[in-house]
Order: sequence, then structure tokens, then C-alpha cells
Amino acid sequence: MHTPSTDSLAGHTPMMQQYLRIKADHPGTLVFYRMGDFYELFFDDAEKAARLLDLTLTQRGASAGNPIKMAGVPHHAVEQYLAKLVKFGESVAICEQIGDPATSKGPVERKVMRVVTPGTLTDAALLTDKNDVYLLAVCPGHNKRGVVTTVGLAWLNLASGALRLAEATPDDVAAALERIRPAETLIADAPPGFTPSGATGTLTRVPAWHFDIASGKQRLCDQLNVASLDGFGAEALTSACGAAGALLLYASATQGQQLRHVRSLKVEYESEYIGLDPATRRNLELTETLRGGESPTLCSLLDTCCTTMGSRLLRHWLHHPPRAAHCAQARHQAIGALLEAPPEASLDALRSALRRIADVERITGRLALLSARPRDLSSLRDTFAALPALRAQFAPVTAAADALTRLHIALEPPAACVDLLASAVAEEPAAMVRDGGVIARGYDADLDELRDISENCGQFLIDLEARERERTGISNLRVEYNKVHGFYIEVTRGQVDKVPDDYRRRQTLKNAERYITPELKAFEDKALSAQERALARERALYDALLQMLLPFIEDCQRVAAALAELDLLAALAERARALDWVAPEFSEDVGIEIEQGRHPVVEAQVEQFVANDCRFNADRKLLLITGPNMGGKSTFMRQTALISLLAYVGSYVPARRARFGPIDRIFTRIGAADDLAGGRSTFMVEMTEAAAILNDATPQSLVLMDEIGRGTSTFDGLALAWAIARHLLAHNGCYTLFATHYFELTQLPAEFPQAANVHLSAVEHGHSIVFLHAVNEGPASQSYGLQVAQLAGVPSPVIRAARKHLAYLEQQSVAHTTPQLDLFASAPYAEDTLDEVAVLDDTAVPGAKPNEDASPHPVLERLHAIDPNDLKPREALDLIYELQELARATHGARD
Repeated sequence: MHTPSTDSLAGHTPMMQQYLRIKADHPGTLVFYRMGDFYELFFDDAEKAARLLDLTLTQRGASAGNPIKMAGVPHHAVEQYLAKLVKFGESVAICEQIGDPATSKGPVERKVMRVVTPGTLTDAALLTDKNDVYLLAVCPGHNKRGVVTTVGLAWLNLASGALRLAEATPDDVAAALERIRPAETLIADAPPGFTPSGATGTLTRVPAWHFDIASGKQRLCDQLNVASLDGFGAEALTSACGAAGALLLYASATQGQQLRHVRSLKVEYESEYIGLDPATRRNLELTETLRGGESPTLCSLLDTCCTTMGSRLLRHWLHHPPRAAHCAQARHQAIGALLEAPPEASLDALRSALRRIADVERITGRLALLSARPRDLSSLRDTFAALPALRAQFAPVTAAADALTRLHIALEPPAACVDLLASAVAEEPAAMVRDGGVIARGYDADLDELRDISENCGQFLIDLEARERERTGISNLRVEYNKVHGFYIEVTRGQVDKVPDDYRRRQTLKNAERYITPELKAFEDKALSAQERALARERALYDALLQMLLPFIEDCQRVAAALAELDLLAALAERARALDWVAPEFSEDVGIEIEQGRHPVVEAQVEQFVANDCRFNADRKLLLITGPNMGGKSTFMRQTALISLLAYVGSYVPARRARFGPIDRIFTRIGAADDLAGGRSTFMVEMTEAAAILNDATPQSLVLMDEIGRGTSTFDGLALAWAIARHLLAHNGCYTLFATHYFELTQLPAEFPQAANVHLSAVEHGHSIVFLHAVNEGPASQSYGLQVAQLAGVPSPVIRAARKHLAYLEQQSVAHTTPQLDLFASAPYAEDTLDEVAVLDDTAVPGAKPNEDASPHPVLERLHAIDPNDLKPREALDLIYELQELARATHGARD
């Protein structure tokens, strides 16, 4: 049956009434309802969870005359089930027992303590170590006509407390979402709602009033404890503030408490970072391969970080390369200082010290939410204890780089926090507070006394056993304890007649009797009470300790950020040393100069990589790249983009030398793929991406165009490729790598001196081919398509047939019967249409001349002889019939 409504609860049991009221407050969420040692699900939730988690679906009892469908998971293993549900995009409300079963009349009081959603994960078991999880809210801004003109974005990493705001145009939202990749996106549930295209993860609808701009600004001010948002540069971002208000309201509701670690925000501007659209991020395989794998990618190559914090920061840097060269130069300076460190401050020793560092960032987040576990605190204590030695390790090189000086200062641990953790937390605490052994001995006198009572049980039992054996004469008498029956004296059946009168039977076994004495009973009451009171005292002390650590949240966040950056800089230094990379140079002059550049990822996958140069300047803006398939054109293009990206990220680069002028965006149009869900063909996707480049590329943009125009007919594709290349030169003026198999385009430099031909060389040997992968000046002579097809395993009969047909086509081309025309040679335009073509200056073919041999078409002659203004309606209709007959007659005669 479906989950009953709360309209009429009278027919349900008291427990079901309680459950249904809680479920009504969380209608779209699975409710984990705590019952003893299990979390139970009922009705629709039970059916869904049983299907997703492969649980047994049962029926227990009835409510309102109907059987109750039920499924459950053990409370001690709840995290593994939560992790599975989150992967499916589900949200779970955790409903705990907050009342005392011993004193409750009716059902034990229960309350939803937190809601686990895909975007609000903080538990270590639910998070991936090297990936951040973002919760994003989207708030559209409308003009007076109700048209969406701007979109406010706010996103939060709840595990670390990092909050960011941005505003984008509706067209740029997809690119922003590709960069952020939120696990959960919040949108309004009613007009004026806005559903962003390209949203990843779970889409959650919340009430539209949550996005109120005035309330959002006030909620932000309250969260950050400020009177105005001017200090953060966010006061004017109205839509983004509305999004932030909804975000904070939702996040705090899921946690059931304040977000104490969200202490600041950062406003991101498009002009701050090098622009990377979704297609570029995918094609360059920064953090994910085209097939969706995590390796081999640029990130997997660079990630030798010693901490998970450094790995997450690496991903952020790769997707946020700053445009300002001074940011990258500061990072290069720090990497250089680490590489040139003296032996006592060596890079290897520093990285060895970093391997002992815990994930302070996420521990701090759990600490702020009062969900930190004992081993989180011991890891934080041990990390803070290791910081003085770590700071001393790289102190000798801090003077060589401002960034290292800043990090050295930021890594000083808060002394009071260190002392508190050292005195309060046991050396090796238990995993859970309920197990005891978490608070250090000497921290609390009352707890130590209670522990002494419990820990002295063993000696008391030994002494009691010796006395009773001597008193009773029963040599095999034993004094023992178990959790079910407590303390007892066990005597075998053959010795029962020697039992004293003060023994009271507690349990009868097959071969023995168990007894209790007044002395043992008194000790049992004292000992068991001490254990229970010790655990309760320890729980109270632990909760108080978490509260005492809250004032140190900002200090912990400062240390975490510094550790992540130091770890990443050390990893980039290690990669530069291991892979033989160099520090790039920057200039205000226009240009990109790369000497002996290599593709970083491909080089790591092959035995020998052929390095190549790439040069752009004010007089050389477009490189037409020709050569065989498999010859390395795409690799050469991508390596240029990746080297440029790495330089601005702040990494060393795989080249002998590299120098870069200003770069504002990187565009790629590579590969062929359709978008069936969006109703777009392969060619439509190609043209959409090309249109974005033509509309947005500037003289400081780097553009990669691979095989544009191949998705349509030869002449259409050739004409489009030529027009696009011409537009990029004449109007955009961007740095362009233009790979093509249309050899007619190699004539473009004759019209535009800023274009140059380069080609990937290959050597033909018989019917086979050897790729040299070297980039040389000038155009290629042919594409070697048949040889590549042969290498791919195309059957020999097909190859032979293709060779025969190729020879036929080439012979026909020479005879000018069915040529693939040279776009830049004289084209056979009819004289009558030449003037019309000449008018379309942007699309006319340069140097086109009328074909003198072509005779005018009779229909065109008739049309030239007519003045449309003199025609009456009846005459116009008669003319149409006449032209139709004339066309048919002409067509028949030519056939």
C-alpha cells in the first residue's frame, strides 16, 4: 500500500501516527526511523529502499486495518547504506530516538536530527577523498518584461565551509555548471523558476520564497556576522544573494543546526579566470577522460599530492586558471625555491613530512557541525603536533618565495587548541564515543575514579575466588562475569554439597550451578553502575570538548588551506623534476612561443614522444595543420592548449622553453559526437560549438579547430571551413590551430599573411605508412587515408577496391569531369549569377571568374527579360506555367 496521509490518523497505532507525522514533513525523502538497533522504513519508502539496497521487504502487523510494509538496516552499518542511496541521488532523513524508553509513556519521542542529501555530505564514509562535493543554488534575475537577463549562482562545499557567489548570463550558465559540477542543485518550485541547462547531479525544488533577495542578503550578513556585504564585493550581486539565501536555509535545515564554519565568501568573476567552456574541459581531459574515466588525465598525471587536501586543491586550480600572470609567477617562484632547496630542506623530506598530515579541512567541517568523531580529534592533535617540525623543514627556503613565506606564517597551530587536544583526547581513542576510552586519563578526576572502579574488577575477582576456594574447600570454584548474567560463582555439580548457606542460586547449567553472594552482589552493583556512569560521563565530556573547540574553527581552516597549498606546490615541484619540465615565461606582448613542447599525458603513455615547436605572434595568428590521420595533428593541438593552461595554473610545463602573452579564453572544436537527447545531429553539435567560438573569441583567445565541416557534404564542408577560417583571421584575430583534410584551404595564406601552413610528416613505404609525428612548415601532400584504414584492420578486398576507385576518381579529376574543385581556383559560376555572388563579399570566393564556356539557362534569360512591376496577377500566374514548361523542356533536352 502507499504511504497513508495524515488527514486521518485515528485508525493508526500510536507509533504509526508518530511516523506519519514525521514523514509528512519530509515527503520526497526516505525516512530512516530508529527502532532499537535498526533504522526502519515503512510503506513506499520500504519498497523503494528494498529495491535500491537489495533489502528484504517484510510485513509486520497492521495499521488502520492494512499490513505495514517494512524494511530495515542495522544502525551500526548505516553509513554504507547511506553511501549507496546518495549515489542514486536519494536524500535520507535520519530520525533518532531522543526520549528515554524507560520513562516514555507510549512511543519513544523521535526527531529528525539531520537530512543526508547528495550536496550536503560531511561524513568521511560518504565522501570521496579527492573530490569536493558542492551544493548549488540558482536564482534568475528578470527585467521588467519578465525576461531572464542574469542568473545568480551560489555554491557551498559543506565539508569545508567554502562559500562562493557568481552571476552569469543565461548563455554562460552551462559553462559555470560544468566548472562547478554540483552534486545537488536547488531551484524554485514555482514561477519565476529557472531550470538551468547542463545541471549535473540531483535537482531539488524548494519554495520560491527561499530565493527572496532581501532575505538572502540579510541571511548572508547574519551568517558572516557583518552589517554589509560590501567588504566581500557581493552587495551588488542581487540574484546571487537570493541564491545564497536559499542555499544557507537549505543547508542549515539538513544539518539541524547552524553552519559555524561558513565564515567568509568569495565572489568569482568571469574575467578573473581563463574561460573554459564545457566542450573544452571535456576535450582537454583535465580531470576526466572522454569516456568518463579518472585516468589518464592531466589531473591523474599531476596528482602526486601527499594529502587529500592537496589533491582537491589541484582539481580546483586546473578548472580555475587565473588570467593574471602574476598569480602563476608567484607559484612558479615557490616551485623553483622548493626545487633548489638545500639538502637540509629537501623536497623529498618535506613531502615525507606532509604524508603524516591528516585531512584537517574536512575534520574542521565535522568539528563545526559537532559531528567529529574521536579519531578525528586525535588526527587533528597529531597533525598540530607535527606542524612545528614541518615548518622547520621548509623554513630555509621561505625567503626565496613570497608564497612560501605566507604559508610558513599560516601554518602556526593555535597553541590553546593544541594543549586542549593533547590533554583531553586519549592517545589511541576508540572509534565511537559509546565504546569508551576516548577521554585521556588525568583530564577529569571523576571519570578517572569511575574507571578505577571498573578496571579494578579483575583483581577483586581474583582475590574473591582465592578466598572462596579456601573457605569452601572447592578447588575448581570460579568467579566470572558475562554481560547477560553479570558476576557469578560457578561450582560443578559434583561439588554442590560443599556450597555454603550464604550462596544464592543464580543459574542452573547442565554440569554446573552458578551462585551469587551478598558481597559479590554489592560489588556487582558498584562495578556495573561505575561502567554506566563512566560512559555517560565520557559522553558529556566529549560533547563539552566539541563545544570548547568551536572557537578554533577559523584557525583550523587557516592551517588546512596552507597545508593544501604547500602540498600542491611540493607535488608540482616533484612533477617538474621527475618529468623534466621548465618554468614558463610571461610577456605583455602578443604571442605564444613553445620550443620542443610535449603533450604531458601522451608522453607518459608512450616510450618515445616527438617534441614540436609552436609559434604565434602578431604576424602569425592561424596555423593550418594538414597531414595524415594518426599523424599527430590532434595531439599537437591539444598539447599547445595544455601547455598554455599549465603555465597559467602555475605549474612548470613540458617544453624546452615556453613564453606566453595574455590569454583570456581557450576554445576547442574537436571530435564528432551527436546529442540525441537534445535532438542535435553530429553536424549540428559541430556548428553550435563553432558558432560559440566565432561569437566569443577575442584576439587573446586560443582556439583549436579540428576537421571543421566534415559532418556534411564535401562542398558544403569545404565552403564552411574556408569561411570560418577566414572569419577567425579577419574578425576574431585569435590564436588558431586549424587542422583540416581540405587541402584547398592551404591556399589561405596567399590571401591572409597572418595564416601559415604546417604539416605532420609521414613516410610512405609501399602500401604502408610510417608516422614521424614531426611538425614541419608548409602544407602536406596527401592524407594517406587508405594506408591508415589498412592499419586499422580494414579487410584487404576493401582496401584494394578503394585503391582502384581512388585511381579512377583521380583520373576523372584530371579530366575535369567530376572534380573536387579547388576552392581558390577559378570557379564555374554562371555569368548571370556572378554579380549576385560578388555582392556577398563575406561568402564570395576570392578570385572567382565567370565560366566563359557556360551558356545562359533559358529560364534565367526569360527572367531577365521581365519587369515584375509591370505584371498583373493573371500574367504572373501564366508566367509561372511558362517557366515551368521551359524548365522541363530544357531538362529533357539536356538529358
